[in-house]
Amino acid sequence: MSDYPLPTSNPQSLGFALKPLEHLDRLIREHIEESRYPGAQIALARHGQLALFRSYGEAKTEGGRQPASGDTLFLLFSQTKVLTSAAVWTLVEEGRLSFMDKISDHLPEFAARGKGDITLQQVMTHQGGFPSGDVSQESWTDHARMRAEVCGFSLDWTPGTRLQYHARAAHLTQAMVIEAVTGWDYREVIRDRVLAPLGLANDIFVGVPSSEQARCADTYAPEPRDNSAEFKAAGLPSGGGYATARGMAAFYQTLLGGGRLGDVRLLSPRLVAYVTRNHTGERGDDQMGGIPMHRGLGPHVRGDSDKIRGLGTLAAPATFGHGGAGTSYSWADPTSGVSFTYITNFVAPDPWHSARLDRIANLVHAAID
Repeated sequence: MSDYPLPTSNPQSLGFALKPLEHLDRLIREHIEESRYPGAQIALARHGQLALFRSYGEAKTEGGRQPASGDTLFLLFSQTKVLTSAAVWTLVEEGRLSFMDKISDHLPEFAARGKGDITLQQVMTHQGGFPSGDVSQESWTDHARMRAEVCGFSLDWTPGTRLQYHARAAHLTQAMVIEAVTGWDYREVIRDRVLAPLGLANDIFVGVPSSEQARCADTYAPEPRDNSAEFKAAGLPSGGGYATARGMAAFYQTLLGGGRLGDVRLLSPRLVAYVTRNHTGERGDDQMGGIPMHRGLGPHVRGDSDKIRGLGTLAAPATFGHGGAGTSYSWADPTSGVSFTYITNFVAPDPWHSARLDRIANLVHAAID
């Protein structure tokens, strides 16, 4: 783990008040004592330095208990979406893609069933019209089949007329575009074009190799979850990534740095500004109870709405990030240079899940001086 890119500092040196962070630590410990979730990690960074990285509780509770440690990888669920989109961003930077391209420009078969005019921008902002699309488990190891299944998605409504979270379909589509443009497995593209250049290839995985799977925390939920080796290796582009909290905090530091982390310039400042701004206005998301999600082209943005998911009520309007179903959130605040990740290994239902995310995020916002 020696290649981690952020130098280690401490909260006081980076301008954080300690009392809210003490409350944060106490709250997470209380959650674990109450058996809300077995384990957790948090990471806090500012101005290219790591202020705080802590692990709590247990990574595994069955078949031999295993404490969570700094080496533990947690399932990202939909936090993975921003990593998949980041691979798309790098291809836009090279002129191999445009956000205004039609998906069918790169996947001609995608034009079937009335999908010929859907743009990459519509897909990335969850306006594509096929939110129920998904692929079979057989396609996890057969990406020719995955491409065929993605191109066979049926429309649920007219593209561009509604805003509805495409839980799996949007990023499966992006993954197949990545493969069509590069000729490489999308998991390799994410690693080689995004994670490895940033020094994060040992902290973030979209597709966990067998040699690293022992590091993965098991994921628990009211209903059974897939903790199989096959699922970990599949690296589904919508929700199959694994990471440490410090890895995700560093990734978001890259975006706060205008696409630069240390000496590495991954993206241009203008591209970062474009993908992290609100592209959907105050339109409500049908999947999210009508909450305006302020979709960017990967993350979503806090904005000024009263109702907001995960980023914290106290967040500055420009704060952006993404969550993982019932478990986690990562966000970045351009006004302060702060990024934060909170990640757990139990899928908690609402309303408790959203309420705890707001408390967790607000304690970090309250610590920022």
